[in-house]
This record gives sequence, structure tokens and C-alpha cells, in this order.
Amino acid sequence: MEYDFFAYLSRMKYIRRWALMRSTVDENIKEHSFDVTMIAHALALIENKIFGGRVDEYKVVCLATYHEAGEVITGDLPTPIKYFNTQINSAYKDLEKRACEKLIKTLPEELKGEYSSYLLADEESLEYKIMKSADRISAYLKCVDEVKSGNKEFVKAKASIGKSIKKSELNCVKYFIENVLPSFEKTLDELDFGVE
Repeated sequence: MEYDFFAYLSRMKYIRRWALMRSTVDENIKEHSFDVTMIAHALALIENKIFGGRVDEYKVVCLATYHEAGEVITGDLPTPIKYFNTQINSAYKDLEKRACEKLIKTLPEELKGEYSSYLLADEESLEYKIMKSADRISAYLKCVDEVKSGNKEFVKAKASIGKSIKKSELNCVKYFIENVLPSFEKTLDELDFGVE
């Protein structure tokens, strides 16, 4: 028996993000997923270690790793289209769900349940909410990079996404915004290595 799940996921590198905008550096969903995973892991650790939370860090990391998996089938629908109205958004969510269900069918029976919990996640769980915050932060950081490169195409997106992440009620997100995000505005020479 052949299982195609991982071959599908290896194609994440071909799915380009920000398709309607001119980017100075293209970003694919595989790169984006790595960034989201790194940020989500940090948020989970911050929640647990600084704020005494009980977040399942492993679950957060897995949710982040696979959060764009369905897009190997659907492609990345640009945000203005995805959120144009409730009917389109609902239809796209259904399409994403079906794509994830199709991917799950390409796994051995013994693994389907485990991957289902990440590809068809409980959107009400704290772990999912942390992952979604990381997803938004990653998008914001892409905008920061583009604007730093002089690309005005991302100015409005940066402001809009920045405003949305500042509305978060999660302590870990507030902490990240205050203590980590400002460093991304710096140049390499401005970053402090702690070396005199």
C-alpha cells in the first residue's frame, strides 16, 4: 500500500502566498508554516512559563505545522476574496475541510485519528487560538519585512493586521507584541548580540 500524505505536503513549497500583491521576496506556505510553528511554540512557552498556563505545547506545534496542509489541494485563496462575504468564507471553510479530509484518507489507518486532530482541529481550544495568533503574527512580520524593503504595497496590510493582533486577549500574545515584535523592525546592525 502506498500513502501519499507526505508527498502532498512536500508540495507546500509550490503554493505561493500573497498572490494579489507584489512582494520583494516571495513566500510559500511551507516557509510560512515554519514561521507560524516557531512563533506558536514561543507563544505556548510564554503562556506556560511566564503566565503559569497549561497549554499543550506539542499540540500547538502540530497545529501550526499542519495549519496550511489543505492548501496543497485548494491553493491559497487571497484574504480579500476569502473574507469578501460570509457566503464565500463559509464555502471556502467547507472546501478547506474537504481538502483536509481527503489528505487524511491518504494516511495509514493507524495514523488517521492522530492527524485528524491537527488538520480538523477544535477551533475553540486554547491551543488552536494560540496557533491562529501565531498565524496572524507571521503575516504581520511578512508585512514588516516588505515595508522595511521599501515596498509600499504592504503598508495597509501591516496596519490592518497589526491592529487585529493587538486586540488579542491572550497574555502570551500581548507579551510577544510588547517584548518580541519590536526587534523585527530593526536592521541587522541594530540587533543586540550582547557583545561590546
